[in-house]
Amino acid sequence: MNKIAERIARLRALMEERHIDAVLVPTSDYHESEYVGEHFACRKYITGFTGSAGTALITGSWAGVWTDGRYFVQAAAELKDTGVELMKMGQPGVLSLEDYLEQLPDGITLGFDGRVINGKMGEDLKERLEEKKITLDYHAALVDEIWEDRPPLSAEPIWILEEKYAGKSAKEKIAQLRAEMEQCRADLHIITTLDDIVWLLNIRGNDIPCNPVVLSYLTVTKDEIRFFVNPEVVPQQVKTYLEELGVTLWGYEDIYDYVGTVRSSRVLLEKGKVNYTILRSLDSSNRILDKMNPTSLAKAQKNSVEIENMKAAHIKDGVTMTKFIYWMKKNIGKVPMTECTVADRLDQMRLDNGALDQSFTTISAYGANAAMCHYHAVPETCAVLEPKGLYLVDSGGQYLEGTTDITRTFALGPVTEEEKKHYTMVLMSMLRLGHVKFLQGCSGLSLDYVAREVFWKHGLDYNHGTGHGIGYLLNVHERPAGIRFRVVPERQDSYPFMDGMVCSDEPGLYIEGSHGIRTENQMFCKKAEKNEYGQFLCFEFLTYVPIDVEPLDTKLMTDEDVVFLNEYHAQVYEKISPYLNDEEKEWLRQATQPVKKA
Repeated sequence: MNKIAERIARLRALMEERHIDAVLVPTSDYHESEYVGEHFACRKYITGFTGSAGTALITGSWAGVWTDGRYFVQAAAELKDTGVELMKMGQPGVLSLEDYLEQLPDGITLGFDGRVINGKMGEDLKERLEEKKITLDYHAALVDEIWEDRPPLSAEPIWILEEKYAGKSAKEKIAQLRAEMEQCRADLHIITTLDDIVWLLNIRGNDIPCNPVVLSYLTVTKDEIRFFVNPEVVPQQVKTYLEELGVTLWGYEDIYDYVGTVRSSRVLLEKGKVNYTILRSLDSSNRILDKMNPTSLAKAQKNSVEIENMKAAHIKDGVTMTKFIYWMKKNIGKVPMTECTVADRLDQMRLDNGALDQSFTTISAYGANAAMCHYHAVPETCAVLEPKGLYLVDSGGQYLEGTTDITRTFALGPVTEEEKKHYTMVLMSMLRLGHVKFLQGCSGLSLDYVAREVFWKHGLDYNHGTGHGIGYLLNVHERPAGIRFRVVPERQDSYPFMDGMVCSDEPGLYIEGSHGIRTENQMFCKKAEKNEYGQFLCFEFLTYVPIDVEPLDTKLMTDEDVVFLNEYHAQVYEKISPYLNDEEKEWLRQATQPVKKA
């Protein structure tokens, strides 16, 4: 019996003992974070699937994992021989998790840990399963009980983000939040999303890998702010700073007792983010105002200081990436390289050039591995790089000046005609989206076609969004604006674009068993002209890193596509070359020479 099968067997034994017929295990912590620390990796522990998104369901005789298109190839490989079935979300003939639950036998008990299920999902389950007389046990944290040698909760120290980086004081942000609360007549606001909490208080931490956040909860009234956090992670300097803001410290777990004491209040919270246990702890005398946290929109609109800082962060990052590409191009076939060793080199280069951390785990993928768009190389199985084919690297850094996220695909040697065609289409798509102009009020649902048109004309597509919001020294995926062609409710990224929002631009194409291509820049939204039709908006690139022209087929490009590329490369050379040595500078000069349409 393999280790996953053995763990599931132990879970089933505990389920039988507790009279629980099915157990739901999501990918979440107590805060609905996209990425979670190892302490919270229950779904990974019980199934073996390591992707960042997915939900497991274990019954007495069946086990399955629902995940999205980013992870179909990876999940299939990792779940092989575990006895856990892959449920491909959104694919024809595949029941959704909710529909599957509705087919469970009447009268059973469904168990889960209410701290890792959001309030909206908990209420939805209750409503859906009520007619079937299915009992919900939201105190059934059964995986916790069988997990031996479980990593402890992270307890990294908090530090203060200076106003020269934040661009606005915490005092101003708190006043703005209280004004929003007054507008909807809220007596109490409960915030559990970690990026919103640290953004509001202008603090940072290191409790989730690559996300500089602090495990905590926050409650705000018109005259009180309670910060629920492990007291051991708050240095004296930070305590003094928080006291000056009117913030009082409480134990991390005290949130549940506190919300249970609240009576007859108008409570502003977001059911899709606050966990189900907190929601159920609130007395029925309270009125719930279920709205997106006001901080989420405020945080997404970067102020002028943040934008200027992010430009500086991207120069640092662009220099690192340019040096890395130069090194790989010069040394492929001469020195041993694997997906893992080159990723490690890039990660270290970032740290050596001022990064505090990665902004996510580097995706280093050669050849067919790049067809898995969120592939992660591991030393035991990673591919050896050879002087042929395409290599994809998707990576980013956390800097005091902001968060970066960039993907480049480049040739390590000869490539096929099909690879050239696909590479060129991806580049055209990325550049066209970066040059779009649109009226204020437009969301990414409208903009996405600009990117996908080149693929759809040829009957091709990619199974992920085209762009996501990006935080400032925070989460690399940030709501509420993004770019995709259909609404995906759980992504919460269909909000209209506003000036100051920062977004990725990352179309791709993935041919299973052959190759994968993605080209990604970050860009920020800014005002264009205003006239009788309204306020127009446009994007400006933040990312300045050369785009490999070796696999380019310019005959597929329009004259405008060629102009876009040449203008971009001129800016790359201007911004990046002053930080390179003579050999690197000469290589970049040649790499950014204007191309001509064939």
